[in-house]
Amino acid sequence: MYWTSKQQLAHHTITGCNLNPGDLMASGTISGPASDSFGSMLELSWRGTKPVPLADGSTRKFLQDGDEVVIKGYCEGDSYRVGFGSCSGKLLPALNL
Repeated sequence: MYWTSKQQLAHHTITGCNLNPGDLMASGTISGPASDSFGSMLELSWRGTKPVPLADGSTRKFLQDGDEVVIKGYCEGDSYRVGFGSCSGKLLPALNL
């Protein structure tokens, strides 16, 4: 990790952005050096040059309208496990105003 939590907070608020109790802060994508530890679609598709196989047999290089992304995560130690349930979002088409 490049910045500490305190540094992230300072960076976020230094230009006047408000924070409220309960706001969620995140570090962004955390990836490893090997292809099985990549953390984003951009890394998985190697900047859009390599198709990513999906469970239904199709492939994607980038997310498309209608795609749903589901994230699940946890961290565990010798006697504990902490994490969150499913977090999902569906990519909707842009509005033509």
